[in-house]
Amino acid sequence: MKILIVAATQQEIAPLFELDGPETEVDALVDDVLASAGAISSDLTSVQTSVLVTGVGMTATAFALGRQLALNQYDLAINLGICGAFDRGLALGEVVEITTDIFAELGAQDDEDFISIDQLGFGESIYTAGASIPQFMGSIEDHKPRLKQVTGITVNRVHGNERTISKTADRLHPQVESMEGAAFFYACKQAGVPALQIRAVSNYVEKRNREQWQIGLAIKNLNTFANNLLKHLEALPPAVS
Repeated sequence: MKILIVAATQQEIAPLFELDGPETEVDALVDDVLASAGAISSDLTSVQTSVLVTGVGMTATAFALGRQLALNQYDLAINLGICGAFDRGLALGEVVEITTDIFAELGAQDDEDFISIDQLGFGESIYTAGASIPQFMGSIEDHKPRLKQVTGITVNRVHGNERTISKTADRLHPQVESMEGAAFFYACKQAGVPALQIRAVSNYVEKRNREQWQIGLAIKNLNTFANNLLKHLEALPPAVS
């Protein structure tokens, strides 16, 4: 089974692959990282894991992932990262599975209203995962506690203004937001690659409040779950994987 791990930054997956380097490094194809995949587990023999660090944002993600998928074939792509939560029912540090992601800003303004690209007739703004966690980690009964499946939005500008937060929440009812998720789903759909998007909540969507951010906890929990997921993938019989 060939798996592509996709992240916007090295920092978000450093614990999983024992990566070194500055937080701002955004090398699109991290060839020297591929050999580090063995750091996940000493016995991952049937799972071939490659790593793609795309850079931050939907443009960087779409370009890097499009190039990677044009040159290589994968059985599964997994997007790992952090996110902000609109849904206060999600705890800081909680790991979630994004099953639907929306390009929140793709469309046109009409005074105080927003017309989506779908309504304009020029394309799609809503994309869904091509795979799911229970597919690889068993039933709800077999895997407790299971990840919450949530709806996300993808933005160029993360929210930090109460008025725009309220308008976006009323229009799209998102639970989380990121800067890459929908672009990841889009590229994988175009290439016909099953996709999972797993994120951990680092902050709530509110007026910018760095003192309340829990990035370290989110990254720790994200990588702990990702390590467990990869071990489950390793354990799958070849016919299933």
